[in-house]
Amino acid sequence: MNPILLTTSDLLLAGGLIGVCALLSVVLSLDIHRTLAIAAVRMAAQLVLTGSVLLFVFGRSSVWLTLLVLAFMFAAASYEVGSRQQVRLAPSWHFGIGGFATIFGTVIVVLVGLLTALQPHPWYQARIAIPMTGLLLGNVMNATSLSMNTLLSAVARERTAIEARIILGATRAEAMNGLIRQAIRTALIPTLNQMAAAGVITLPGIMTGQILAGMNPLDASKYQIVLMSLIVSGNMIGATLSAGLTAARLTDARGRLRLDRLRD
Repeated sequence: MNPILLTTSDLLLAGGLIGVCALLSVVLSLDIHRTLAIAAVRMAAQLVLTGSVLLFVFGRSSVWLTLLVLAFMFAAASYEVGSRQQVRLAPSWHFGIGGFATIFGTVIVVLVGLLTALQPHPWYQARIAIPMTGLLLGNVMNATSLSMNTLLSAVARERTAIEARIILGATRAEAMNGLIRQAIRTALIPTLNQMAAAGVITLPGIMTGQILAGMNPLDASKYQIVLMSLIVSGNMIGATLSAGLTAARLTDARGRLRLDRLRD
């Protein structure tokens, strides 16, 4: 079975569906039609540009070109991971912690996948390394962002309770452990829901794409199991690391809570 190739009319139909959604926004006074239109245009432009770049990169077997693309992806993720929180650290720390946790979690699971299950030759083969990194990077970025946002908001909200625990003799770790655990759990909820629903309620995007491309459904399900395992592992690493580093930044060596390091 050959892959199903989409035509211009198929893309126009997809655009028409977005147009209907924008029209419903106007009729229902949702006031999201302009945002929806801008997001749709941005999505289409970005995906076409990405496809063109990948077509160029895939045609060349260059480790440096592959690493350059990955570096750009990591830089963009480092910015996005901390760009939407309302409560923040100073920019250098905020984006530094978010970016480090995201990149570290992603690199670990990508290397595990490349060196065990997939084993492309050469290891830097762009056709495998770049899509796999993009898939895992997006998930780890979301988990890291949720973890940081939950912890920063909770610390700002529960300052009095944390300081009371410290006054009563708790270490900085003991005073914030509950908030750290809650931040990590919150960050992993979307992933756990996705895992629980896979195959029963939904067919995950990876499996669906491979089936549409002609792969045997059983083989596609095996790929999905491996990749979902990598996703949840990367998310756990990113969420835990970002929460731990954020908590460390909000306290000092003397065990004091340092909310002066927050930026609203």
